[in-house]
Amino acid sequence: MDCIFCKIIAGDIPSYKVYENDKAIAFFDILPISPGHTIVAPKSHEADVEALSDEEFSAMTIAVKKIGKAMIEGLGVKGYSVFLDNKSAANQHVPHAHFHVVPRAEGDGLERWPQSGYGEGEAEHCLKQVTDHLK
Repeated sequence: MDCIFCKIIAGDIPSYKVYENDKAIAFFDILPISPGHTIVAPKSHEADVEALSDEEFSAMTIAVKKIGKAMIEGLGVKGYSVFLDNKSAANQHVPHAHFHVVPRAEGDGLERWPQSGYGEGEAEHCLKQVTDHLK
């Protein structure tokens, strides 16, 4: 397999492993946004969130929570951001589902993405489109 995360999980590529449970692993990002920036990925190769089992996704979120708390206590940061880019349109560069856990400091310069409002009737239309496809 040519997946860099799978190679890290298999031990073929060295990493700074932060945490591991039976379904997920966490390691430092090699191009960190801030020191301690951690990737949390499932141990099985799944390209996106929809392919994950509920157990794998739960294991990942449990890892995120534990790592975030450890960052606050161990690194002395005031908070952390958690994000997941799902599919290439959302800027996912490695096709292996994963969360980023990024330690944050007040005034660190990291901004949120642009926000906008809904046009007349747009929220209702979007709501129907999404809820009609929930299973």
